[in-house]
Amino acid sequence: MTLKRFLFVDWEGGGNLPPALAVARCLVERGHTVRFLGEPCNRDEIEAIGCAFVSYVHAPHRDKKWPESDFIRDWEARTPFEAFARTRQRLKFGQASTYAQDVLEELATHPADAVAVDFPLFGALVGTESAHVPTAVLNTTIYRLPAPGLPPTGLGLLPAAGPFGRVRDTVLNAIVSRLFAQGLPDLNTARRKLGLAPLAHPFQQLGRADLFLVLTSPAFDFQASRLPPNVRYVGPPSDELPWAQPWSSPWPANYPDPLVVVSLSTSFQHQEALLQRVMDALGGMRVRGLVTLEPTLAQKQFHAPANVVIRSSAPHGQVFPQAAAVVTHAGHGTVMRALAKGLSLVCIPMGRDQNDVAARVVARGAGLCLSQKASIPALRRAIQRVLDEPGFRAQARHLAQAIAEETRRPLAAEALEELATHGRVRVPVKG
Repeated sequence: MTLKRFLFVDWEGGGNLPPALAVARCLVERGHTVRFLGEPCNRDEIEAIGCAFVSYVHAPHRDKKWPESDFIRDWEARTPFEAFARTRQRLKFGQASTYAQDVLEELATHPADAVAVDFPLFGALVGTESAHVPTAVLNTTIYRLPAPGLPPTGLGLLPAAGPFGRVRDTVLNAIVSRLFAQGLPDLNTARRKLGLAPLAHPFQQLGRADLFLVLTSPAFDFQASRLPPNVRYVGPPSDELPWAQPWSSPWPANYPDPLVVVSLSTSFQHQEALLQRVMDALGGMRVRGLVTLEPTLAQKQFHAPANVVIRSSAPHGQVFPQAAAVVTHAGHGTVMRALAKGLSLVCIPMGRDQNDVAARVVARGAGLCLSQKASIPALRRAIQRVLDEPGFRAQARHLAQAIAEETRRPLAAEALEELATHGRVRVPVKG
């Protein structure tokens, strides 16, 4: 195969970057040239896998991952609708012109055979359309757009059952569509600046991409009866978080109490009080607890019981094989890595895609879901259940087998190679 040039367009959103890095790393290992257009706070982890980095100039960007530098600050929102509005205005659409400009300037300097754009960056897609470059959207979590047979996203709903459920889906999907449509004026402004025809709805921008790659397990996700023709499920990448520190267990290898790993987000979501309650819950149990912190949190903020250790980070691939269960915010990456090892989960979603990921964990029988306001006794009961009841672990192991088969080949990298070579994907995509 002729070696190709790829441009990845990304942003610092916590769990969205590691899957893109995993795909890019695979392309680099296969001999291709990969550049990242992104935020300076991600430079080190991007360059560490052999990719070139270039910073946004016009689009929002930050040098550090500290909460005070976050330009979205969705944790300050009082409702899910307000959180969505912040993302819509400050990332998806309100800055569409600046993302398009950065993409065009980068492609003018370093042409690419194909571009991979992270899902929320609608403005970057305007730029690639204007440049006439084959483009793939990277959807680094479950499929979240309205589709027949899928529940509306954002609320952690299960698939519809009966006429009432179908009415529910129709009404709520219309609301989701309308929320996205509020960004249409900004999107069309960006398009007009570049001589592109206006769209009737922002979803049409996604449809103009040659590929829409869903980086999750189809065995885990809910299945739509019909999807757009450019959608392809390619399985979840399994690379470690690039900043994870090596793990050395403080317990003897034959220590009898099961290990529970607690991982509540790779980015700030005001999770301090919840983390402390989870640790207090573990303190009253016959378990070992390993708590990993989001990078901006400090260990001195917390009081750990005698059976719990706190680390700034730990490689999941090293820790999860030793674990019996995982307590998580239901971030997609953590859930996929846990399920790939056959681990049952206690999910405590705090926003973003987490309610929907947790709903799939529960629907597949691989774990439980609690409110982020759950009490210490409620947390303790849930953790004990996933440790004691074999059905959770059995379902998690079933998903582990499916994930192993789905990730046997690097499907995302292969799809991008095909796109760069032919300018389109020739194999028909099945929804």
